[in-house]
Amino acid sequence: MNIEIINKSNNELPKYETIQSAGMDLRAHLAEPIVLKPLERNIIKTGLFISLPTGYEAQIRPRSGLSIKSGITVLNSPGTIDSDYRGEIGIILINLSDTNFEINTGDRIAQMVIAKHEQVLWTVTDKLDDSERGNKGYGSTGI
Repeated sequence: MNIEIINKSNNELPKYETIQSAGMDLRAHLAEPIVLKPLERNIIKTGLFISLPTGYEAQIRPRSGLSIKSGITVLNSPGTIDSDYRGEIGIILINLSDTNFEINTGDRIAQMVIAKHEQVLWTVTDKLDDSERGNKGYGSTGI
């Protein structure tokens, strides 16, 4: 699939790091470093603008290494970029650690997965079909 992209940063385009990767790393595009203090959040710009085909979204997800090593994660994970959005991709990061974290231009801050989706039409009803699970919810399938 080909997707149109504008790159206003000096960073390389998002790319798959391995042949079986689902996500592509996104990099920060900043005029100056940003320091995220503990429990602080900020929108980190990427300098990227994309045009997705109808029926697709870009999902923004945390980078596992950044999360486990530094406590930095994507706050609204997964974030969604709809196919009709044409603005700059910004990543909402939060620092869940107890120390300051500095973000510099070019730092890999999140990953993006392109995913197909469908829209639904609702059918209003008074009764749903039965299933083995029924209305058993939180924790009902075990630990």
